[in-house]
Order: sequence, then C-alpha cells, then structure tokens
Amino acid sequence: MRDLRSIANRISHPAARLAALISVGLCLVPVTETAAQKSPKLDMKGEISEEIRAFCSNIADAARDQRYLLQKKELDGLQTDIEKRIAELETRRIEYERWLNLRNDFLERAEDGLVEIYKNMRADSAAEKLELVDINVAAAIVMKLKPRLASQILNEMDNKTAAHLTGIIASAADSSIPKEPS
Repeated sequence: MRDLRSIANRISHPAARLAALISVGLCLVPVTETAAQKSPKLDMKGEISEEIRAFCSNIADAARDQRYLLQKKELDGLQTDIEKRIAELETRRIEYERWLNLRNDFLERAEDGLVEIYKNMRADSAAEKLELVDINVAAAIVMKLKPRLASQILNEMDNKTAAHLTGIIASAADSSIPKEPS
C-alpha cells in the first residue's frame, strides 16, 4: 500500500493524482466521522485511510475546478465550431445572392430594342445571327421572344447550339433556387 501511495504522491497534477488513487482503489475506504471517532488508535491501515481521506478532501475543489475547466474548454470549442459554420453559411448566402444578381443581369442583357430587332427578323436569319453572338446573350434574347418565334429560331439553329441555348434558358427559368456552379 505504501508503494502505491508513494507512486500516487509522485504525480504532480491533483486531478491526475486523484485518478491514480482511485485507480488503485485507495479512495474506496469508507469515510465517515463516526469511524474516526470509534478508533482513536489508528493502525497502519487507518493511517493510510486518514491520509487518503485528507488528500481526497483537499483536492476535491481542485478536481471540480479542473472538471469545470475541461467543460469550459469543450464549450469554447463548440462555440468556435458554431461560429465557423455561421461564417460559412454567410459566405454561401453571399454567393447565392451573387448568383441571383448574375441571373438578373443575364435577363437584363436582352434589352427591349434588341429583342425587337430579332422579333422582326425571319427565323432562319435570326438563328444564323444568334449562333454568332455570345451564347448567354442569345439565350436572353430567345427568352424574351414569343414562344412561337423562339421555337422557329431554335428549329433553324444547329442542334448543339440549340441544345445549349435550351439548357441555359431552362436553368435561368428555374429562379426559385439559385444554382451553384459545377
């Protein structure tokens, strides 16, 4: 028993020392006022239990404080994690707003005068010209045309270009949820 106590006493941190004592079973000795009063003569075992009782009562506050510090450290870590997640959500919100603004700018590119020009052209001629301009501008113009004229123009276009335009128009028409870039 003395060897175990001397090992436990070599541990400098109070909470670690308490854990060492508990692990060897030294703090399991019943501690009551009446037990100390009943035997005024302390034998070797009683002497060890008095020392342990004194040690355990002396480090109880330190162990509690250490436990509180560990809990506070864990709570601080959780708080930091929550703050990081909030910052990430804010970044994503800003990015979604940026995409929404890009979509709105995309729709505004096709001004009414430009749409009027293509509206008055023949479908085959308009298709030929729209294949040469920026695909986003072409999609914006086709979106502002009446469906019948837009379908005639798409019908006259190259299949790949028409499919690409259709994809852009379909993604722009889905304005309820901004899309992330792929």
